[in-house]
Amino acid sequence: MNQQNQNRLFYGSCFALITTAFSFSIRAGVLPQLGETFELSAKQLGFINQMWFLGFPISMVLGGIFYNAIGPKKIMQFAFLTHTLGILLTIYSGGYVGLLISTLLIGIGNGCTEAACNPMIADSYSGKTMNTLLNRFHMWFPGGIVLGSLISLLMTKLNLGWEAQIWIILLPTVIYAYLFYGQKFPAPKNLETKSLKTNLSAIRSPLFLFICLCMTLTAISEFGPTQWAQLILSKSGAEPMFILALITGVMAIGRYFGGDFVHKFDQTGVLLGSSILTTIGIFLFSISAGPMAYVAAICFALGVCYFWPNMIGLVAEKVPLSGAFGMSIVGAFGMFSTSIFQPVIGNWIDKAGEKAASMGLTGDAMELAAGQATLQKMISFPGILIVLFIVLFFWVKKIKSETQEA
Repeated sequence: MNQQNQNRLFYGSCFALITTAFSFSIRAGVLPQLGETFELSAKQLGFINQMWFLGFPISMVLGGIFYNAIGPKKIMQFAFLTHTLGILLTIYSGGYVGLLISTLLIGIGNGCTEAACNPMIADSYSGKTMNTLLNRFHMWFPGGIVLGSLISLLMTKLNLGWEAQIWIILLPTVIYAYLFYGQKFPAPKNLETKSLKTNLSAIRSPLFLFICLCMTLTAISEFGPTQWAQLILSKSGAEPMFILALITGVMAIGRYFGGDFVHKFDQTGVLLGSSILTTIGIFLFSISAGPMAYVAAICFALGVCYFWPNMIGLVAEKVPLSGAFGMSIVGAFGMFSTSIFQPVIGNWIDKAGEKAASMGLTGDAMELAAGQATLQKMISFPGILIVLFIVLFFWVKKIKSETQEA
């Protein structure tokens, strides 16, 4: 594969991830409008959110299984189809059921992007370069959320409807389709990983299963607070969409330089530090109002920015025989966990609102109390991760020591 083609595939992957990011941030921005337009409760909005996250693991697992048989090119063609259908059906949904179906389709397209692009980058590069570019590829999820959040905020301020905002998601979709069109995609660099039997054997290892457990918590630690930022923080005295843009802006910068951190501290050290910062960040969110919410956002962003790319990189380096299937399975665990928790978080908000109302709180004070109570429940996610990543740090260190002795 020539260098020009390699660059074009990488840039196409980035625009595909920007599509995912736009579908996340713009949807988060129009969530209140959807609730008002279709008279939906927070729990119903949670089920709509769930479809976005549920589509992810379905297509990631299937994409991982069929990656070696059909290749990343066909997976990304299917991603383009489901992205386009999902966007159009969202605009013309007409109600709750239509939004469920269209959001599921978008989620399937997003999962295809992860299933195809992560192993494609891992097959194209190795070592520090692979870690650097995986972080820079995943930089465009928060980077795209920054752009999407600001676009959504501006269009909302200009009283442009939610339908107009959804149309914007189609722009990066068309760009990545153009960049991928007619290109030659790489073959797996490790021929052993082409065997599904080898992949299945590798993912049964205790280390891989432990990584999957960690992934369920890293994903919800990141996506829980950010997906619900508009509703949870709307009465905190800070602008929720600016909070989301700030979080994802810091994440994008952190991921751009992520390769150097991973090279110095290994994925396990970086992940442990990330879990500590994330715990502190969510705690600060739960007690902050006004300008302090922006301080909490920066701390939270510094924590979660290295979660996703380094969980994927951890599998690529520490369980290499799992191949594309292993990377897809880990990502699927993360998204499936996040999917399960969406209506749970929505229900937490509804219940916390009822409790605040029973205490005599009304209006903005009630909504602020409900948001902070919900965030306090979310602290447990990264809190558990601190313990798990301490275990993982010493586990991987022991494996490395035993390998060197052998």
